[in-house]
Amino acid sequence: MAVARRHTPYAETVLPADGALWRTLRDLLLVAGGSILIAFAAQVVVRLPFTPVPITGQTLAVLLVGFTLGAWRGAASVLLYLLEGGMGLPFFAGGIGWSAFAGPTGGYLLGFVLAAALTGFLAERGWDRSFKRTLGGMLLGNAVIFAAGLPWLARFAGWPAVWFQGFLPFLPGDLLKALLAAALLPAAWRIIQRKT
Repeated sequence: MAVARRHTPYAETVLPADGALWRTLRDLLLVAGGSILIAFAAQVVVRLPFTPVPITGQTLAVLLVGFTLGAWRGAASVLLYLLEGGMGLPFFAGGIGWSAFAGPTGGYLLGFVLAAALTGFLAERGWDRSFKRTLGGMLLGNAVIFAAGLPWLARFAGWPAVWFQGFLPFLPGDLLKALLAAALLPAAWRIIQRKT
């Protein structure tokens, strides 16, 4: 008789630990690991000739980190990533150091924090229990990134141009990244369980 595979939702991905010190250390390692994953994904860059906004792997990593680590650890991972990039590490696709925040892609960077917090919040409430709901959460996270990035980009390009420079060309790729992030979530759970 086949044994059904047990689904491991977000709430069970972080194993219980003995003592506050171990929990703190584990949380710090997870946050640092999330920031490094985002930094690696940011190195996947496709520049388009008609927009200052590149296509990157950051979105995929931000959504995956949020769903895997939960709201506060996911947001903390993105904040650490932004701090690392702001301090001059070559982690940003749209510039070096703090100047990246002032450029056309600065709103997207800040939107990453909100998206990780939102997707983590949804995971903590069971949105990771089915592929369909996980994908829905990933798409909501993408919407948050656009909601933060487009008004900032409009300061540089103006509102009519924003839709062609920062939104429409990115929809197919963002849908693909959301699908990929949702598909990778079970593997991310397994990694977290092995490392904690």
